[in-house]
Amino acid sequence: MSITPHTPGQASAGQRLRVLFAGICALVLTVGLARFAYTPMLPIMHREAGLTDLAAGWLATFNYAGYITGAIVAASVGSLPQKFVMYRLGLVLAVVTTAALGFTDNTAAWAVLRFLSGLSSTAGLLLASGLALNWLIRHGHRPELGLHFTGLGLGIVISGLAVGAMMTHLTWAQQWMGLGLLGLVFFVPAWRWLPPPAAPMPTSSSVAHGTVAPPPRRWMALLIAVYFCAGFGYVISATFIVAILDKLPLLASRGGWVWVIVGVAAAPSSFLWDRVARSMGDTPALLLAFGLQTVSIVLPVATTDTALNLLSAVLYGGTFVGIVSLTLTLIGRHFPDNPAKAMARLTLSYGVAQIIAPAMAGSMAAHTGNYRGALEVTAAVMIAGMVLLGAMLRDARKTATARP
Repeated sequence: MSITPHTPGQASAGQRLRVLFAGICALVLTVGLARFAYTPMLPIMHREAGLTDLAAGWLATFNYAGYITGAIVAASVGSLPQKFVMYRLGLVLAVVTTAALGFTDNTAAWAVLRFLSGLSSTAGLLLASGLALNWLIRHGHRPELGLHFTGLGLGIVISGLAVGAMMTHLTWAQQWMGLGLLGLVFFVPAWRWLPPPAAPMPTSSSVAHGTVAPPPRRWMALLIAVYFCAGFGYVISATFIVAILDKLPLLASRGGWVWVIVGVAAAPSSFLWDRVARSMGDTPALLLAFGLQTVSIVLPVATTDTALNLLSAVLYGGTFVGIVSLTLTLIGRHFPDNPAKAMARLTLSYGVAQIIAPAMAGSMAAHTGNYRGALEVTAAVMIAGMVLLGAMLRDARKTATARP
């Protein structure tokens, strides 16, 4: 009697969708609501809660300080079961800290809550992506996180729509409470459908993964520096794009809807960038994404034209998710047995940029009354990232030429 061999990819197709949907919900909760809702809420808090430009920048910095703290902890933990526990704690923290923002108007308390909220975002952006990628690799699926990272774009859309729907009916404090309640909708599948990581098994698949050679130190150093530049470019727009566009005459008090446009552009972009990377390679795809995001940063500096500034929002939404997805997938492929730990090490540079940049932008805006200088600095940093990516491409070509 013959037995048909078990094919992990075929047998687990339904579970694959559940695992990826859990990751999407984790991103919507911990990043879309706990992190990104701050962006459309920023002009509302300026008007109703007396939040200053300087305080707004520092609150964003505390948020990213929490994120980098979580990344450091994740990088120091090698055990996948422990990462799974941390993931679930992050889900709880995201719901609690989002709702709690509406229970106080104390700036120091806001800073603590934004720090804890940033800590929770590690669960969706870092731990869930690593756990999901590990599951995909173990079960014979293509190691791509495009579907997973649609949660970033969806999170933006959901947070923007939620704030837009509540802003005419509820106070700023009630809106934060409402966002916390909305988070429970995504908490349940994120908690239930991402399975605990299985113990390592001596299958041919895992043996093959163990033979993957670590990348050269120069390659890692360049990628870490590139991701620092990406973090700088991402955070300035993520934090201030609504506040910037809200000051344009045709978009006054409608800046929150621009955030929805960003999300609509971001949601499908990870699929697009997966396909671009398949066709032209990961590093060239990253270089293209950097270039387009730099254009999105320059446009608000160069013009006050409403259409071009909306194009800026579309370009930003269509690139920042791709940069995250391409970079984390790239690093995960080089460390298939425990991608979450490798992702955490890389993410430290992204987090450092996210601590520095908002405080810089808030301080510059407080002194000049606008974000022009901060955007100019950010564009320069992104161009530096493109130069570093060019160096990675040259190294890859030299290596390919040197092979017999």
